[in-house]
Amino acid sequence: MNNIKVLLAEDEASLGMIVKESLESRNFTVFHAENGEEALKIYKTEKPDILVLDVMMPKKDGFTLAKEIRQENKHIPIIFLTAKSQTSDVLEGFNNGGNDYLKKPFSMEELIVRIKALLNRIQLKTDTENIKIGNYLFNLTKQTLTFSEEEQQLTHREAQLLFYLFEKKNEVLDRTFILNKLWGNDDFFNARSMDVFISKLRKKLKKDENIQIINVRGFGYKLIC
Repeated sequence: MNNIKVLLAEDEASLGMIVKESLESRNFTVFHAENGEEALKIYKTEKPDILVLDVMMPKKDGFTLAKEIRQENKHIPIIFLTAKSQTSDVLEGFNNGGNDYLKKPFSMEELIVRIKALLNRIQLKTDTENIKIGNYLFNLTKQTLTFSEEEQQLTHREAQLLFYLFEKKNEVLDRTFILNKLWGNDDFFNARSMDVFISKLRKKLKKDENIQIINVRGFGYKLIC
């Protein structure tokens, strides 16, 4: 995967330089910003393919930056770099548009695997614009759910999770598989986060009484429609 443009927002200069040089040695093009305001300017001028954002930055923190970018671009993948590990902080990151997160310290190999995995998922362009889920019409590309002409907007992660549930409809979607696929690993914090997203999808699908997302204890979830 060559010529990928990465916006790296990291206020710790030495870490930012190490990450930048490591990615560039693997044929990525990297734009490094040391604060959120600078990162936003680079985003607007360089149009990167993926964002790697430190959470704690001067002038504009990573969560705020991601939220602003998500208002105009719902598809660009975002990875947060964070020293925080509390469930509430992880959930805040996802709620502000993040697709993944890495806890410091991290290995460059892990960051590269996460970047490539996210970009591969974004490139998923099959018949994703007119998916019938019961009486709903699901558009993965636009991240919308439509019921009787009433449209709901999904977050990127909600849309991806619903798509994987749909691919395995009436079968069990393995919990460990989907955690590793969408969250990067199956630790406790990510499992809690996924439970929250499942609850959100249930609420958004509740107008069709024939649709259920069942928790198959110890195995995963099943979309019945």
